[in-house]
Amino acid sequence: MPEGRAAPTVGQMVLGLRLRDLREGAGCSFTDAATALSVNATTVRRMEKAEVGLKPPYVEKLLTTYGIPEAEISAFLTLVEEANRPGWWHRFRDVLPAWFSLYVSLEGEAGLIRAYEPHCVPGLLQTEEYARALLSTGFPHASDEELDRRVALRMERQELLRRPDAPRLWVVLEEQVVRRHVGEPAVMRGQLDRLIESTAMPNVTVQVIPFSAGPHPAMFGPFQLFRFDIPELPDIVYSESLTGAVYHDERADTVAFLEALDRLGAQAAPASRTCSLLSAIRKEF
Repeated sequence: MPEGRAAPTVGQMVLGLRLRDLREGAGCSFTDAATALSVNATTVRRMEKAEVGLKPPYVEKLLTTYGIPEAEISAFLTLVEEANRPGWWHRFRDVLPAWFSLYVSLEGEAGLIRAYEPHCVPGLLQTEEYARALLSTGFPHASDEELDRRVALRMERQELLRRPDAPRLWVVLEEQVVRRHVGEPAVMRGQLDRLIESTAMPNVTVQVIPFSAGPHPAMFGPFQLFRFDIPELPDIVYSESLTGAVYHDERADTVAFLEALDRLGAQAAPASRTCSLLSAIRKEF
């Protein structure tokens, strides 16, 4: 997926893929579809990849060209309207970079989230105090109001873990994550308590890689893998840098990350030991 584009919703991504399947099923080329819309073939490609918004008149014309029955076209256009609605996070757009809004959309629709984190506790498991201490360091020039907004966004994201259809979250942390001092000692004690509590959640698995485990295949940086219950969507991996992010959806790439996660899980301490490990480390703060 290209960087720097306006982030689509997951609904737009799914509908783009469905448009591709319908075009191919109708035996239409990109050129055929583009001719029907009086645009170039690149525009059609970008619609199918959700790199541009789905304009209902364009979608309707394409579906007609593909020979889709009128009733199905009407139902498809209703889905387009729903997919084009901004997500709940849109109200945080003043503090949410475009490259991260896609992450929030994927996170909210995933059935499984697997993560490797070598630096800090993942956002979905952070306490408000830990998040504030971390964000105040990451955004040293932010006003109190901006910092409040960033913390509020992070806390609202966590609501998905308490939904009836909550995704399964499986995170592997480096030992340094739970030993790194973020804020005052009380902040770290509270954060470790939060991690210990999370181990009792049926949809959350936390593992810690001890220093003694040595090197492993994921030592290049943090990343998250999203898997969906939506047949059209492939696994998507997110990796972040200081100024942006990359989303990987090519199978060869995602399989490499998945294999690394599997090896990480094998090298980390068993999840059954996480509570005792964290409890022992908590006593040091």
